[in-house]
Amino acid sequence: MIQSVAFIGLGAMGYRMAAHLPQHFDTVYVWNRNFEKAKQHATEYGTQAVELEQAVQADIIFSCLPTSQEVEDLIATVQIKSGAVWVDCTSGVPESAKKLSQQLKASEVDFLDAPVSGQTIGAENGTLTVMIGGEAAAFEKALPAIQAFGKLIKHVGDSGAGFAVKAVNNMLLAVNLCSVAEGFTTLKAHGVNLHEALDCINASSGKSGVTETVLPQRVLNREFPLTFALPLLAKDTGIALDLVRDAKLSAPVIALTQSLIQAASNLAEKDSDFSSAVKMYESWSKITLE
Repeated sequence: MIQSVAFIGLGAMGYRMAAHLPQHFDTVYVWNRNFEKAKQHATEYGTQAVELEQAVQADIIFSCLPTSQEVEDLIATVQIKSGAVWVDCTSGVPESAKKLSQQLKASEVDFLDAPVSGQTIGAENGTLTVMIGGEAAAFEKALPAIQAFGKLIKHVGDSGAGFAVKAVNNMLLAVNLCSVAEGFTTLKAHGVNLHEALDCINASSGKSGVTETVLPQRVLNREFPLTFALPLLAKDTGIALDLVRDAKLSAPVIALTQSLIQAASNLAEKDSDFSSAVKMYESWSKITLE
């Protein structure tokens, strides 16, 4: 029986994910480095803004931070309630999940790596995909809380497996983004109407999430709304490439894509959405995708 839940990290995703918890649990703690944001969340959704030391006394503790290193640093500063399950929704590093799982087990705390996919609209609607690594018993214990914001929830393996699936997923997003940028730049160079071509492709075998949503809703309309930062995509593609290297595999498409996304991130303006990676191609070709 879950008596209390906490959410640590109220960024673009976490703020929305945590908003669903009070609908299912009476006691929901929230904490954020900028504590005013936690107070705002409490006012808006009926959560309780508390100090970090109290947040980690919940039965289920969610975290959603930019990197695994930040999760490790934070955990090192607190005494977590014995018997709790820490569910890390960060897009993190598999080796970090394995390390934290072993480290917390000594304090009778379970750790699950549980990254999410679905962007801010999925967080808003409570329809995220959640890919979870860790012990099955801990997964079952935390599942009722995860269901508050997750629609498709899968236990994909041992510690680190969730982070691995997320990294590969985001690498596939990056591969599609780069190929779509190149393909549509080529079409425009030949005088093709991009909007009409997009309709054709989305009814054909070349369609993908990028052609169905990212290109029409972010690129062609030139809006590039910030929901998932380009540096975070570069981080995730780096994790995917590390997985390839750890397995001593050859993956030239992944390696090339990672270098392209990292280059795009290095060139981008501050606070750029991942979709703005296409601007690097536009700078090379002098062709604007619109």
